[in-house]
Amino acid sequence: MTDHKTVPSPVGTLLRQWRATRGRSQLELAMDLGVSQRHVSFVESGRSTPSRALLLALANTLDVPLRDRNALLLAAGYAPMYAEPAWDAAEMRVVHRALERMLTQHEPYPALVMDRHWNVLMTNDAAPRFFGQFIDLGRFPRPRNLLRLMFDPQGLRPFVANWEEVAASLFQRIHREAVGGVLDGAMRALVDELLAFPGVSSAWRAVEAAGNSPVVTIVFVKDGRRSAWFSMVSTVGTPQTVSAQELRVECMFPADDEPAGAGGQAGTRACRATSRARSTTKPVSPERAPSSEAGTAMPTPP
Repeated sequence: MTDHKTVPSPVGTLLRQWRATRGRSQLELAMDLGVSQRHVSFVESGRSTPSRALLLALANTLDVPLRDRNALLLAAGYAPMYAEPAWDAAEMRVVHRALERMLTQHEPYPALVMDRHWNVLMTNDAAPRFFGQFIDLGRFPRPRNLLRLMFDPQGLRPFVANWEEVAASLFQRIHREAVGGVLDGAMRALVDELLAFPGVSSAWRAVEAAGNSPVVTIVFVKDGRRSAWFSMVSTVGTPQTVSAQELRVECMFPADDEPAGAGGQAGTRACRATSRARSTTKPVSPERAPSSEAGTAMPTPP
Protein backbone atom coordinates (compact mmCIF):
# COMPACT_ATOMS: atom_id res chain seq x y z
CA MET A 1 0.00 0.00 0.00
CA THR A 2 1.45 3.33 -1.10
CA ASP A 3 1.66 6.10 1.48
CA HIS A 4 0.82 9.34 -0.31
CA LYS A 5 2.29 12.34 1.46
CA THR A 6 1.85 15.96 0.55
CA VAL A 7 5.14 17.60 -0.30
CA PRO A 8 5.42 20.94 1.54
CA SER A 9 5.34 23.82 -0.90
CA PRO A 10 7.97 26.58 -0.78
CA VAL A 11 5.30 29.25 -0.30
CA GLY A 12 3.60 27.23 2.42
CA THR A 13 6.88 26.88 4.29
CA LEU A 14 7.53 30.63 4.07
CA LEU A 15 4.02 31.47 5.27
CA ARG A 16 4.35 29.10 8.20
CA GLN A 17 7.66 30.72 9.15
CA TRP A 18 6.15 34.21 9.08
CA ARG A 19 3.10 33.08 11.05
CA ALA A 20 5.39 31.60 13.70
CA THR A 21 7.49 34.78 13.74
CA ARG A 22 4.38 36.86 14.41
CA GLY A 23 3.11 34.40 17.02
CA ARG A 24 -0.21 33.81 15.24
CA SER A 25 -2.19 30.59 15.10
CA GLN A 26 -3.82 29.33 11.92
CA LEU A 27 -7.22 30.08 13.47
CA GLU A 28 -6.30 33.68 14.32
CA LEU A 29 -4.93 34.24 10.84
CA ALA A 30 -8.00 32.70 9.23
CA MET A 31 -10.36 34.87 11.28
CA ASP A 32 -8.47 38.01 10.31
CA LEU A 33 -8.69 37.06 6.64
CA GLY A 34 -12.28 35.83 6.69
CA VAL A 35 -11.38 32.36 5.44
CA SER A 36 -11.51 28.95 7.07
CA GLN A 37 -8.69 27.58 9.20
CA ARG A 38 -8.71 24.57 6.91
CA HIS A 39 -7.93 26.80 3.94
CA VAL A 40 -4.92 28.31 5.73
CA SER A 41 -3.78 24.83 6.72
CA PHE A 42 -4.07 23.57 3.13
CA VAL A 43 -2.03 26.51 1.83
CA GLU A 44 0.74 25.95 4.38
CA SER A 45 0.84 22.20 3.77
CA GLY A 46 0.91 22.55 0.00
CA ARG A 47 -2.46 20.92 -0.56
CA SER A 48 -3.83 24.19 -1.92
CA THR A 49 -2.22 26.86 -4.08
CA PRO A 50 -3.09 30.37 -2.90
CA SER A 51 -4.32 32.95 -5.36
CA ARG A 52 -2.23 36.08 -5.79
CA ALA A 53 -4.87 38.10 -3.93
CA LEU A 54 -4.96 35.67 -0.99
CA LEU A 55 -1.17 35.57 -0.83
CA LEU A 56 -0.95 39.37 -0.66
CA ALA A 57 -3.70 39.43 1.98
CA LEU A 58 -1.77 36.90 4.05
CA ALA A 59 1.43 38.94 3.69
CA ASN A 60 -0.36 42.13 4.70
CA THR A 61 -1.96 40.52 7.75
CA LEU A 62 1.40 39.11 8.84
CA ASP A 63 3.13 42.47 8.18
CA VAL A 64 5.64 40.85 5.85
CA PRO A 65 8.25 43.34 4.49
CA LEU A 66 8.05 44.17 0.79
CA ARG A 67 11.27 42.33 -0.03
CA ASP A 68 9.87 39.15 1.53
CA ARG A 69 6.49 39.64 -0.15
CA ASN A 70 8.31 39.38 -3.45
CA ALA A 71 9.87 36.13 -2.21
CA LEU A 72 6.41 34.80 -1.32
CA LEU A 73 5.08 35.70 -4.76
CA LEU A 74 8.01 34.01 -6.49
CA ALA A 75 7.64 30.90 -4.34
CA ALA A 76 4.00 30.64 -5.43
CA GLY A 77 4.85 31.12 -9.10
CA TYR A 78 3.84 34.76 -9.42
CA ALA A 79 5.90 37.71 -10.62
CA PRO A 80 7.33 40.01 -7.95
CA MET A 81 5.19 43.08 -7.26
CA TYR A 82 7.56 45.51 -5.56
CA ALA A 83 10.44 47.12 -7.43
CA GLU A 84 13.92 47.45 -5.95
CA PRO A 85 15.59 50.41 -7.69
CA ALA A 86 18.92 51.75 -6.53
CA TRP A 87 18.54 54.21 -3.66
CA ASP A 88 19.62 57.09 -5.93
CA ALA A 89 17.81 55.92 -9.09
CA ALA A 90 15.60 58.30 -11.06
CA GLU A 91 12.41 56.62 -9.85
CA MET A 92 13.51 57.25 -6.26
CA ARG A 93 14.03 60.96 -6.90
CA VAL A 94 11.02 62.09 -4.85
CA VAL A 95 12.38 60.24 -1.82
CA HIS A 96 15.96 61.29 -2.56
CA ARG A 97 14.99 64.97 -2.60
CA ALA A 98 13.19 64.60 0.73
CA LEU A 99 16.31 62.97 2.19
CA GLU A 100 18.50 65.79 0.91
CA ARG A 101 16.21 68.35 2.48
CA MET A 102 16.16 66.55 5.84
CA LEU A 103 19.94 66.28 5.91
CA THR A 104 20.42 69.93 5.01
CA GLN A 105 17.87 71.17 7.53
CA HIS A 106 19.58 69.22 10.31
CA GLU A 107 22.82 71.21 10.05
CA PRO A 108 24.92 71.92 12.10
CA TYR A 109 24.30 68.53 13.71
CA PRO A 110 25.21 65.16 12.11
CA ALA A 111 22.61 63.25 10.08
CA LEU A 112 22.98 60.08 8.01
CA VAL A 113 20.92 57.95 5.62
CA MET A 114 21.45 54.20 5.96
CA ASP A 115 20.20 51.02 4.32
CA ARG A 116 18.86 47.98 6.15
CA HIS A 117 22.39 46.77 6.94
CA TRP A 118 23.48 50.09 8.52
CA ASN A 119 25.61 51.05 5.50
CA VAL A 120 25.88 54.83 5.19
CA LEU A 121 24.49 56.06 1.87
CA MET A 122 24.28 59.81 2.40
CA THR A 123 25.22 62.37 5.05
CA ASN A 124 25.04 66.08 5.59
CA ASP A 125 28.23 68.14 5.85
CA ALA A 126 28.25 67.94 9.65
CA ALA A 127 28.48 64.13 9.84
CA PRO A 128 31.95 63.54 8.32
CA ARG A 129 33.17 66.70 10.03
CA PHE A 130 31.97 65.39 13.39
CA PHE A 131 33.16 61.78 13.08
CA GLY A 132 36.33 62.86 11.31
CA GLN A 133 37.58 64.62 14.42
CA PHE A 134 37.91 61.20 16.08
CA ILE A 135 39.08 58.93 13.25
CA ASP A 136 40.41 59.06 9.70
CA LEU A 137 37.30 58.06 7.74
CA GLY A 138 39.45 57.40 4.70
CA ARG A 139 40.78 54.23 6.37
CA PHE A 140 37.35 52.63 6.24
CA PRO A 141 36.05 51.32 2.90
CA ARG A 142 32.78 52.48 1.39
CA PRO A 143 30.00 52.05 2.03
CA ARG A 144 31.01 52.75 5.61
CA ASN A 145 29.04 50.70 8.06
CA LEU A 146 28.00 52.57 11.20
CA LEU A 147 27.96 49.46 13.38
CA ARG A 148 31.48 48.48 12.37
CA LEU A 149 32.66 52.03 13.05
CA MET A 150 31.16 51.84 16.54
CA PHE A 151 32.41 48.36 17.50
CA ASP A 152 35.84 48.33 15.86
CA PRO A 153 38.59 49.10 18.41
CA GLN A 154 40.30 51.05 15.61
CA GLY A 155 37.13 53.05 14.99
CA LEU A 156 34.95 55.25 17.19
CA ARG A 157 34.90 52.86 20.14
CA PRO A 158 37.92 54.34 22.02
CA PHE A 159 36.24 57.75 21.98
CA VAL A 160 32.94 56.62 23.54
CA ALA A 161 33.03 57.01 27.32
CA ASN A 162 29.99 54.79 27.94
CA TRP A 163 30.80 52.33 25.17
CA GLU A 164 29.45 49.17 26.88
CA GLU A 165 26.09 50.81 27.51
CA VAL A 166 25.97 52.11 23.95
CA ALA A 167 27.02 48.73 22.49
CA ALA A 168 24.26 46.93 24.39
CA SER A 169 21.70 49.48 23.20
CA LEU A 170 22.90 49.05 19.62
CA PHE A 171 22.24 45.31 19.77
CA GLN A 172 18.70 46.12 20.87
CA ARG A 173 18.33 48.61 18.05
CA ILE A 174 19.55 46.08 15.50
CA HIS A 175 16.58 43.84 16.27
CA ARG A 176 14.06 46.62 16.94
CA GLU A 177 14.82 48.53 13.73
CA ALA A 178 15.17 45.53 11.40
CA VAL A 179 12.66 45.76 8.56
CA GLY A 180 9.73 43.62 9.60
CA GLY A 181 11.46 42.94 12.92
CA VAL A 182 13.43 40.05 11.41
CA LEU A 183 17.18 39.90 10.69
CA ASP A 184 18.12 38.63 7.25
CA GLY A 185 21.17 36.45 6.61
CA ALA A 186 23.51 39.38 5.95
CA MET A 187 22.42 41.12 9.14
CA ARG A 188 22.89 37.97 11.20
CA ALA A 189 26.39 37.64 9.74
CA LEU A 190 27.11 41.25 10.67
CA VAL A 191 25.95 40.61 14.25
CA ASP A 192 28.32 37.63 14.44
CA GLU A 193 31.11 39.89 13.15
CA LEU A 194 30.38 42.46 15.85
CA LEU A 195 30.38 39.78 18.54
CA ALA A 196 33.80 38.64 17.34
CA PHE A 197 35.42 41.99 18.15
CA PRO A 198 37.48 41.89 21.37
CA GLY A 199 35.68 42.95 24.50
CA VAL A 200 32.18 42.38 23.09
CA SER A 201 29.89 40.21 25.21
CA SER A 202 27.09 38.13 23.72
CA ALA A 203 25.16 38.84 26.93
CA TRP A 204 24.68 42.41 25.73
CA ARG A 205 22.15 41.14 23.19
CA ALA A 206 19.74 40.51 26.06
CA VAL A 207 20.52 43.61 28.12
CA GLU A 208 17.76 46.19 28.36
CA ALA A 209 18.76 49.77 29.07
CA ALA A 210 17.55 51.07 32.42
CA GLY A 211 17.77 54.49 33.97
CA ASN A 212 16.01 57.77 34.53
CA SER A 213 16.93 59.27 31.18
CA PRO A 214 14.30 59.08 28.40
CA VAL A 215 17.02 58.06 25.93
CA VAL A 216 20.36 56.26 25.85
CA THR A 217 22.98 58.89 25.15
CA ILE A 218 26.35 58.33 23.55
CA VAL A 219 29.13 60.27 25.25
CA PHE A 220 32.08 61.13 23.02
CA VAL A 221 35.38 62.13 24.65
CA LYS A 222 38.51 63.59 23.09
CA ASP A 223 41.29 65.59 24.71
CA GLY A 224 39.29 65.75 27.92
CA ARG A 225 36.23 67.27 26.24
CA ARG A 226 32.94 65.42 26.54
CA SER A 227 29.76 65.76 24.50
CA ALA A 228 26.60 63.67 24.86
CA TRP A 229 24.28 62.88 21.94
CA PHE A 230 21.13 60.90 21.18
CA SER A 231 19.49 59.90 17.90
CA MET A 232 16.09 60.06 16.29
CA VAL A 233 15.32 57.69 13.41
CA SER A 234 12.91 58.36 10.53
CA THR A 235 11.60 56.02 7.84
CA VAL A 236 9.36 56.37 4.79
CA GLY A 237 5.77 56.23 6.00
CA THR A 238 4.10 54.66 2.95
CA PRO A 239 6.79 52.83 0.96
CA GLN A 240 5.84 51.15 -2.29
CA THR A 241 9.28 49.91 -3.28
CA VAL A 242 11.70 47.67 -1.43
CA SER A 243 14.35 50.38 -1.56
CA ALA A 244 12.11 53.04 -0.02
CA GLN A 245 11.03 50.75 2.82
CA GLU A 246 14.62 49.90 3.76
CA LEU A 247 15.96 53.47 3.97
CA ARG A 248 16.16 55.31 7.26
CA VAL A 249 17.50 58.62 8.43
CA GLU A 250 19.37 58.94 11.71
CA CYS A 251 19.63 62.47 13.10
CA MET A 252 21.90 63.18 16.05
CA PHE A 253 20.89 65.75 18.67
CA PRO A 254 22.99 67.15 21.51
CA ALA A 255 21.95 65.92 24.96
CA ASP A 256 24.05 68.68 26.51
CA ASP A 257 23.07 72.33 26.73
CA GLU A 258 26.43 73.26 25.21
CA PRO A 259 27.66 70.38 22.98
CA ALA A 260 31.44 70.45 22.74
CA GLY A 261 32.87 69.50 19.38
CA ALA A 262 29.67 69.42 17.36
CA GLY A 263 30.62 68.99 13.74
CA GLY A 264 34.32 69.00 14.52
CA GLN A 265 34.79 72.71 15.29
CA ALA A 266 31.24 73.81 16.00
CA GLY A 267 31.25 73.46 19.79
CA THR A 268 29.03 76.06 21.33
CA ARG A 269 28.60 77.66 17.90
CA ALA A 270 26.18 74.82 17.12
CA CYS A 271 23.75 76.02 19.77
CA ARG A 272 24.12 79.62 18.68
CA ALA A 273 23.57 78.69 15.05
CA THR A 274 20.45 76.73 15.94
CA SER A 275 19.18 79.64 18.00
CA ARG A 276 19.69 82.04 15.08
CA ALA A 277 17.97 79.59 12.73
CA ARG A 278 14.80 79.69 14.81
CA SER A 279 14.38 83.38 14.07
CA THR A 280 15.90 83.60 10.57
CA THR A 281 14.94 80.29 8.95
CA LYS A 282 14.63 80.49 5.17
CA PRO A 283 13.28 77.81 2.81
CA VAL A 284 15.97 75.50 1.50
CA SER A 285 16.05 75.14 -2.24
CA PRO A 286 15.12 71.57 -3.27
CA GLU A 287 18.01 71.65 -5.72
CA ARG A 288 20.54 72.25 -2.95
CA ALA A 289 22.21 68.90 -2.24
CA PRO A 290 24.16 68.17 0.93
CA SER A 291 27.49 66.45 0.64
CA SER A 292 27.91 62.75 0.35
CA GLU A 293 29.78 60.89 3.07
CA ALA A 294 33.05 62.00 1.51
CA GLY A 295 31.94 65.61 1.17
CA THR A 296 31.39 65.62 -2.61
CA ALA A 297 28.22 66.98 -4.15
CA MET A 298 25.22 64.71 -4.11
CA PRO A 299 23.86 62.56 -5.65
CA THR A 300 27.23 60.90 -6.18
CA PRO A 301 26.97 57.54 -4.34
CA PRO A 302 29.50 57.02 -1.51
